Amino acid sequence: MEHITLLIGIVIVTALVFDFTNGFHDTANAMATTISTGALRPKAAVAMSAGLNLVGAFLSVEVAKTISGGIIDESAGIRPEVIFAGLVGAIIWNLLTWLAGLPSSSSHALFGGLIGATLVSVGTGGVHGQAVVMKVLIPAVAAPFVAGLAAMAATRLTYRLTRGRAEADTAKGYRAGQIASAALVSLAHGTNDAQKTMGVITLALITGGVIAPHSDPPMWVIASAGLAIALGTYLGGWRIIRTMGKGITDIRPPQGFAAQTGAAATILASSHLGFALSTTQVCSGSVMGSGLGRKGGVVRWSTAGRMVVAWGLTLPAAGLVSAGAAFLADQGTWGVTAVAVLALAVCGGIWAASRRKPIDHTNVNEGPAAEPAGVVTAALKTVSPPPAGPIAPATPAPATTEAPDAAAAPNQPNAPVVPTQPIPAVAPAQPASATS
Repeated sequence: MEHITLLIGIVIVTALVFDFTNGFHDTANAMATTISTGALRPKAAVAMSAGLNLVGAFLSVEVAKTISGGIIDESAGIRPEVIFAGLVGAIIWNLLTWLAGLPSSSSHALFGGLIGATLVSVGTGGVHGQAVVMKVLIPAVAAPFVAGLAAMAATRLTYRLTRGRAEADTAKGYRAGQIASAALVSLAHGTNDAQKTMGVITLALITGGVIAPHSDPPMWVIASAGLAIALGTYLGGWRIIRTMGKGITDIRPPQGFAAQTGAAATILASSHLGFALSTTQVCSGSVMGSGLGRKGGVVRWSTAGRMVVAWGLTLPAAGLVSAGAAFLADQGTWGVTAVAVLALAVCGGIWAASRRKPIDHTNVNEGPAAEPAGVVTAALKTVSPPPAGPIAPATPAPATTEAPDAAAAPNQPNAPVVPTQPIPAVAPAQPASATS
């Protein structure tokens, strides 16, 4: 076996940078609903999530095997330059969607980057098309719907079980349940997403001849990937946390508990099967489902629509960026250097743009402006009206001819005071005579 070369070292560092962006990009998956309902303070929430991300990284390597030897053919002449170009495309797309506050998929950004770079450098023979369809595309379409339906059913069951009890009486218990379910999502996120970076580093080590083909990730790879994603999680992707917690729907503690439980079950099951699905799509689908599961809870479809568009663009957009980076990297040392310089410039520009309107733990719960009711919103309100409370019987207006007193209109402080004077009664009009 060969020693780690400078280029492989650059690829490993770039992979860990991607893992870091994955951490702060996907913090919202586990903690957005917990923060928005007040179950945990923002800083405490991200600290807990970071620790469990690190623990989850050591639980499985099945997804890492899917990345290192399932999607990309490691024997097709893949070189470290190709992996470097793929990572650059994934990082840039992650930062662009983070700037826009869109919870897009870091996983699909990575897949798109690797596929685009491989197609340019090696050709179609370097990509296992069947594995892409079975383990990436089908889970990408199915997972949000499965998680959304599960969360909607769980939300309705939750409200049915507590029917007749005041929400304030059950909120404390549900907040405790949210903390437990958020911990489970964080553990699942570390298990699934940290493995993707492990797979990329393992692929780089295999292509560089450092370890044998089809090898499991070495322990130092597992530990470094877990630490990188935990550090990114701790810093918190506050822009996306705001979108997930406040921008999709107004979440209450029972909804948050149902959404997180459904998402955690979906992610852990897929990790066991080796499906490298998007934890972002799973958690976003769960939040939407919880919004539809509560009577009177309406999803903000304009935000949801922007998210779905970002999901559809992630694979091709990251692939195009990585394809251009791979074309440059194939030119030799100067090409790799050019890709690195351009990537640093773009990332620096995105960071500078984010500082114009910073979002952090102090303002993350400031919700977006109310969305005007559209056709879908109106239809949902018709089908699932808000629960009706006790309505006081209507009191008939007093038969008086006096003008209303100014004190009875507290919402009109600037209204002029009109003296209360009796209004002369007007005699009803007499019907016209039938004879002229």
